[in-house]
Amino acid sequence: MNKIKNIFRSDSKYKPLLLTVLITALSYGLYKGVIDNYLAEVVMLGEMDRGITEFFRELPGILLVFILAVLYMLSAETMYKIGAVIMLVGMGMHAVLPPTKVLITLAICLYSLGEHIQLGMKSSIVLSYAKEGHGGTALGAQSSVNQVGSLIGYFVIVAAFSIFTASAGTYTTFFYIATGLAAVSMIFSFRLTGKSETDSTKRRFYFHRKYNKYYMLEMFYGARKQVFITFGPYVLILFYGADAATISLLFAISAIACFFASPIVGRIIDKLGYKVVMVADTIILVLVCLCYGFAHHIFPEKVAFIICCVNYVLDAVISLASMASNVYVQDLSDSPEEVKATISTGVSINHVITIFIALFGGWIWETLGIETLFICSAVLGLLNSAYAATIKVRKRT
Repeated sequence: MNKIKNIFRSDSKYKPLLLTVLITALSYGLYKGVIDNYLAEVVMLGEMDRGITEFFRELPGILLVFILAVLYMLSAETMYKIGAVIMLVGMGMHAVLPPTKVLITLAICLYSLGEHIQLGMKSSIVLSYAKEGHGGTALGAQSSVNQVGSLIGYFVIVAAFSIFTASAGTYTTFFYIATGLAAVSMIFSFRLTGKSETDSTKRRFYFHRKYNKYYMLEMFYGARKQVFITFGPYVLILFYGADAATISLLFAISAIACFFASPIVGRIIDKLGYKVVMVADTIILVLVCLCYGFAHHIFPEKVAFIICCVNYVLDAVISLASMASNVYVQDLSDSPEEVKATISTGVSINHVITIFIALFGGWIWETLGIETLFICSAVLGLLNSAYAATIKVRKRT
C-alpha cells in the first residue's frame, strides 16, 4: 500500500478507482470464463451465429470515437461512470433475459459498449491521479490490478465447473454474481470526483502518407487475430467438447504466459529490431494455424485437443509481437502526440477489419470447414510478414 501511495496524489480518489478496476475485472473474469460455453450449449449459437454475435460485440469499438465526440464536454470520471452503468445493465440482461440469439446478442453489444467507454477513460483518469513523473508506473499498477481481478475470476470458474455440472441454471447463477459485482463496481465509481480531461488524441484520427504501411499491417494483424479471438475457443467447445472449466483455465494460462512473456518480447524487439520481429513471428503463426486446423486429421482426438490448447496459448504469446508495430510508429513519428494519435487510428482501423472478419470467418467455417478458416488465417499472417519485409528501417545516428 505504501508503494501505491508513492505513485498517486494523496488528494486524488485513487483508492475507489483501483477498487472499481479490480471488481470490474473480477466480474469480467467470471463472465469471460463462461460466455463461450453458454453461447454454444444454452443459446445454441452455430459457427455463423458466433460470427454475427462477435460483429455486434466489436461494433462499439468503432462507434466509440463518435460517442466520445458527442460527449466531449463530459469529464473522464463522468464517462467512466456512464460506462459502469451501461456495463451493469448489459450484464444484468445476460442474467434475466431468455437465452435467445437476438436478446443475448443485444446484451453482449450493450455490455461491450460500457466496457469500451471505460477502457477509453481509465488511462486518462489514472494519469490525472498520478504524481508528477509517475504516470507510467501508475498505468502499470492499474494494469496489474486489472490482471489480478481477471485471473481470480477465471480460477473461480475453473474451480466451480470442476465441481458442479454445467447447465443453463449454473451459467445464469454466475451471470447474477457477475452482475452483483458490476453493481458494486458502479457504486465505487460514483465516488470518483474531479474533472479529468479526456485524452483528445484518443478521439482524433491522424492519417499521413508515411504511416501507410503501418495502417496496412494493422489491417492484416486485426484480420488474422480476430480468427483466434472469435473462433479459437469455439473450436475447442464445438469440435472437441471443452467445458467452461477448461476454457477458463486456458484463458488464465494465456494471461499468465503473456504477463511473463511481455518484457521478454519487448527486449527481443529492442535487440533485433521491429522489422525482424514482424517478419519472423509468422513462422510460428503458420505452425499454430495449421495445428489448429488439421490436428484432428493427424492425431487422436484427445492428443489433437491438447495440441490445440497449447497452440491457443502460443498464439496469445506471439500476438505480443504486435508491439513491434508501435515501435515502428515511434520510429517514424516526430512527436509523442503524433505517436498516440497514429496508434489510435491504427486501433480504429483494426476494429473496422475485425467486425467483418468475424462475419466472414463464421461463413467460412460453416460452409468450408475449420481447415479452410485457419488456412486463411495463416495466409493473412504470411501476407503480414511479406508486407512487413518491405519496411525500410531508419538508420539512427
